[in-house]
Amino acid sequence: MPLIRRRALLGAGLAGIAAGRAFAAAGPGAPPEPLRLGALFPFSGPLALLGDESFRGLDLAVDERNATGGLLGRKLLLVRGDAAEAATAAAEAKRLTADGHVAAIFGSYASPVSFAASAVAELAGVPYFELDALADAITERGFRLLFRCGLQGGACGALAVDTVADLLAPRWHMLPSELRLVILHQDGLGGGSIATAEQARAAQRGFTLAERIAYPAATLDLTPIVQRLRGGGADVVLHSGLLSDVLLLHRTMQQAGWRPRMLIGTGGGYALADTAQALGAAFEGVMAVGFAPYRTSDIVAPGAGQVAAAYQRKYGAAPRSGHSLACFAGTRVFLDAIERAGTLDADRLRAAVLATDIPPGGSVGGFGVKFDDHGQNLRAVPYLSQWQGGTLVTVAPTEAAVAQAAVTLGG
Repeated sequence: MPLIRRRALLGAGLAGIAAGRAFAAAGPGAPPEPLRLGALFPFSGPLALLGDESFRGLDLAVDERNATGGLLGRKLLLVRGDAAEAATAAAEAKRLTADGHVAAIFGSYASPVSFAASAVAELAGVPYFELDALADAITERGFRLLFRCGLQGGACGALAVDTVADLLAPRWHMLPSELRLVILHQDGLGGGSIATAEQARAAQRGFTLAERIAYPAATLDLTPIVQRLRGGGADVVLHSGLLSDVLLLHRTMQQAGWRPRMLIGTGGGYALADTAQALGAAFEGVMAVGFAPYRTSDIVAPGAGQVAAAYQRKYGAAPRSGHSLACFAGTRVFLDAIERAGTLDADRLRAAVLATDIPPGGSVGGFGVKFDDHGQNLRAVPYLSQWQGGTLVTVAPTEAAVAQAAVTLGG
């Protein structure tokens, strides 16, 4: 097998990198060695549930590819890296990229993981394919070998505010300026990105923002914040936080015997079936903004039911979140681009990724694909979904909806 060359591209500097173990040729008559791909997600710690759910989408897409012969004439082998925060992510990315151990890295669910690990991969000349981390800043650094198929947090924040202005306020017979809108977020990279977009959009849509409240990741008690929301008469709360934050906020509201007219959440915890199971009726009617859930119209997410069936067969349970669907779809896009490039050479791979052109509604993940020069998919669009009867269903836009939106919290 010919040697595949990769070049580290950072700014104007170009440096040739010899292929290592990931590209080793097998002996005469033996099948070629598998092509190793890094899978960098939080597999332990507080983000493990969602990190594993995202990984399962990647895993299913690799199974699909291997069942049809693999990639570039070789079977694919996933090499896991476990990271839940920036320092560990950088260390794991260095381990995965050392001596050509993997041909590319896929990840990452968590924005701090993606932000740190993708910088390491860029320096090593290894492609980094981001599937579902949200922070806008990830693709704003001008990296040459970083590509994100999934959403930006800013788009999610804008949709959350637009939902209040275009769906909730008219149904409540109120103007946006009459509503007390509160932005509540964990002060990390992803939460801050979403909240900043929400604040900007609120000003554009005529809201007088009642408050923007940030809290640290280590927060264990949200009672003072809930009392503050209650005392201020919050009508709508836009919340972005970790899974633990979501559980803590809703349990605290339940204990206080208070909730707003509506709560719209962004982040993996609001899309996770385990959250709804843990909170029960207290979660009924909560809206979520983000990736298309499995319960989305075939018009915009064709084949989602087949992916769900494959998930059930492999893991013995129903999917836990649309994150696995988004990661499955994104992995398909990137593997197809590598196949078209015919190599992992940096220039040819980048050209193949940027040439990808899938119309809206053309992928199973509910998004089209067209990358800008920074490697961001411009056709990645968020959806509005709602917990109804213990299931997350898409309620907007109309062509994606499988249920009508309820405009009050139930349960």
